[in-house]
Amino acid sequence: MRNVPLVLLTALALSGCLDSGDSGFVDGNSAVDNSTSNNAPSIGGNPSTAIMVDDKYEFIPSASDDDGDSLTFQISNRPSWAEFDRMTGRLSGQPTLGDVGTYENIVITVSDGIASRSLKAFTITVSQSALGSVTLSWTAPTENSDGSPLMDLAGYKIYYGRSSGDYDHEIRLESPGITTYVVEQLVADTYYFAATALNSEGVESLFSEEAIRAVN
Repeated sequence: MRNVPLVLLTALALSGCLDSGDSGFVDGNSAVDNSTSNNAPSIGGNPSTAIMVDDKYEFIPSASDDDGDSLTFQISNRPSWAEFDRMTGRLSGQPTLGDVGTYENIVITVSDGIASRSLKAFTITVSQSALGSVTLSWTAPTENSDGSPLMDLAGYKIYYGRSSGDYDHEIRLESPGITTYVVEQLVADTYYFAATALNSEGVESLFSEEAIRAVN
């Protein structure tokens, strides 16, 4: 199992090498627009590219149209285990053991009835087992946000997910003496991490700065 180290600095400020992933947008030249008065719609988003068997997959692209036109979506090379909503662009599903494999060249397109624009083609890999882990380590904070001494540190929360600011996993650590934690059972993908501190009354600090780590 591959282990990717990631360090949380003092006051729970996360650090680590940022993954220079693709933005998920296609070049403007890919828009198809046969009208001189119609603006092509826009579409964006970063779909997860890996999932484990029996986990739930969901991706909903962001889309808008400057003209206020109604939008519809279509998909090419939809994975057999996933469903697609033409009204929202939602791709979702729950692969089983028989779906293990790589699904390539998936393209989601939005149209306003005249012009269309597509996300860059992406791949989803369905794995039977996790491929890696991330080790988190930090120095315990010593001050409250107002600068007063922190006397009742009780623990931490670690948050992570596959989209920036969207953390669908939460780990609560009840001991203030813990300064290292290994997040395991991670499939190959890019993960976004943030952390908070807790005092004895259960008051939670603000999120630390977000850090990004790629598990290969």
